Amino acid sequence: MTTAHQLRLIDGMRTRDFPAERIRSGSGVSGPGYHTASLHSDTDHWDDDEDEVGRLEHRAQCLAEHDVLLTLLTSRWGEPQTISLWSAQERMMAGGELPEAWAETVAGCEHLQLWRIEDRWVAMGLCREEDGPGCELSVVVTEIDPP
Repeated sequence: MTTAHQLRLIDGMRTRDFPAERIRSGSGVSGPGYHTASLHSDTDHWDDDEDEVGRLEHRAQCLAEHDVLLTLLTSRWGEPQTISLWSAQERMMAGGELPEAWAETVAGCEHLQLWRIEDRWVAMGLCREEDGPGCELSVVVTEIDPP
């Protein structure tokens, strides 16, 4: 997915109505009060036979896409809040529940860049495997306050 396509997707998520029920779309999931999308997932591009160098190249590409989008979105909306998801992860591990808008992102990301645009939150997260080269760039657009 190109950067231009990623920006169009985010803009579409910001303006599209939220569905009454949870539904899967081409790049993510939408539900009451939220849209989510995966903008880059290197696990979609490699299999068990791919060498470590290829996996690391995919991770580097994901990190580069994150940095470019962060720069572009910051130029649009100003500096984001960067929030740690540690306490929300601890709450989930202790059996607590989070709204669907945040649950999946909180489970995989350490922190989020967060903007408040009109009546919606836009959050971008970079989720990385602790012990591996995996990397996913995701976005959440929601009217539900962050955890």
